[in-house]
This record gives sequence, C-alpha cells and structure tokens, in this order.
Amino acid sequence: MSDARTVELQLLQGFVLSVGRRPVCLISSAQRVLAFLALQERQVARGQIAALLWPEATASRAHASLRSAIWRAQRECDRLIHVNSDTLALSREVMVDVRVAASQAHRILAGGPVDRRVSTRLHLSVDLLPDWYDDWVVVEREQYHQLRLHALEALCERLTSAGRIGEAVDVGLDAIRAEPLRESAHRVLIEAHLAGGNRWEALRQFQRCKALLAEELGLEPSAALVRLVRQTGARVALHSSFSAARQDSRKARTASAAVSTSLK
Repeated sequence: MSDARTVELQLLQGFVLSVGRRPVCLISSAQRVLAFLALQERQVARGQIAALLWPEATASRAHASLRSAIWRAQRECDRLIHVNSDTLALSREVMVDVRVAASQAHRILAGGPVDRRVSTRLHLSVDLLPDWYDDWVVVEREQYHQLRLHALEALCERLTSAGRIGEAVDVGLDAIRAEPLRESAHRVLIEAHLAGGNRWEALRQFQRCKALLAEELGLEPSAALVRLVRQTGARVALHSSFSAARQDSRKARTASAAVSTSLK
C-alpha cells in the first residue's frame, strides 16, 4: 500500500488518525467509535456500541448519535469502518499501533525473536489513550498496561542473557517508569546491572526500590530481592534512605561498605 493510501490509527499516547501521512481531525464521538472498534478486532453489534458509548441516552437517541458519528468518520475517509446492517467493524485497511504493540509483546513473552527496532520499545513504553476516562477505555488501558509491563520485564531479562546490557538497562528503566512500585521491574534491572559488573548500580537501584516501597506502601523488599542484592558483596543498610542513595558516588561507596546487621 502506498503512503498516499495508508490509513493509520494511533491509540498509544493519544488518538491520532492519519490518511496518507496526513492527520485527520474527527469529532469526539467519531474518535470513540473508531477507538472502540480498533480494540475489539471483531464485528460488534450496533446496539452494543450505542449502549456502551452513550450510556445516559435513550436507545433511540444513542443509535442516532452512533449513525451521526459513523457518517462523520466516513466523510473524512470512506475506508475506516466496515458497515453491515446490524454490525460494525474497523476496516482491515486501517493499521492500528496498539495491535502491533500487543503482537510484539506476546511475541516477546512467547520467547520469539526480539525486534531490535526502536518502535518496539517505544510502543511498550507508553499507555493506551491516557487522557480518556470512559469506563470501557479504563479496562482496556489496564489490560494493555499489564501486558506491556510483563513484556518489558521479559525483554530486559532476555537482553541481559544475550549480553546486551545497555539495552537491558534502558528497558528495565522503562518498566520502572511505567510502574515504580513493581518490585519485579526493579529486580530485572538489578540483574542487568549485576550482569554488567556494575555492583554499585545494582545496590543503588535496590536502595531506591526499598525507599519507594517503604514510603508509598510501608513494605520492605522481598527476601528474594534481598538475596539477589547480596551478590554485590556489600552489606546492605536497610535503613538507608532514598536521598542517601543519591549522594555522590564516593560517599555512597563508603556507606555501602558499612557494617549492618539488618540482613543477618
């Protein structure tokens, strides 16, 4: 398909529809119809869409709003929606970024080849329609959020095993940015630092994780994570603060060598 006919729908980070690389503006109702169809990947009954997208309206009013949204979308590009008498589906011609991202994530989790394109990491580093708060969007966003977190952690582990430490660290940081209180994300990053021989980085990441868990949840790191950090060969001060972990490297190295009995 040539660029002049390419239809792309971006749902990661926000809604953007492009036809032939040209952005197309749609009203909110038309955007929501397209986004809903893109996330279903199947034909959906008109009544179901109308009731879900216009829950406060009467059935007749909701169907009228749906017809109006379809007409407005098709007016901008007649290749967006496959329309039947009772069902709707997104046209197969439309390329949807979240579908590509989900496919990449499942491939990573299944142990398939790692795509080295920058777009793979970018897709897994952002959430679905972050500024939309419809109930159905919240559910879809959380589902994709969990998928991408698992994929980022798995990708970090695989890159570490392959000796691609720099890439592994970047991906591990992406996972932590996505969910700072997720201990498994900190764990894979610590493992990447250890594999690269960067024991101080591993210890500092543990201290950051410990401080976040204590401040936000009142929890301590798991015993498994503590055992992993013991591989640094340093005595870990469980009562060191997050701010202490950010001191200059000379002072921090001295602190990490101090004797502590909290892990004995």
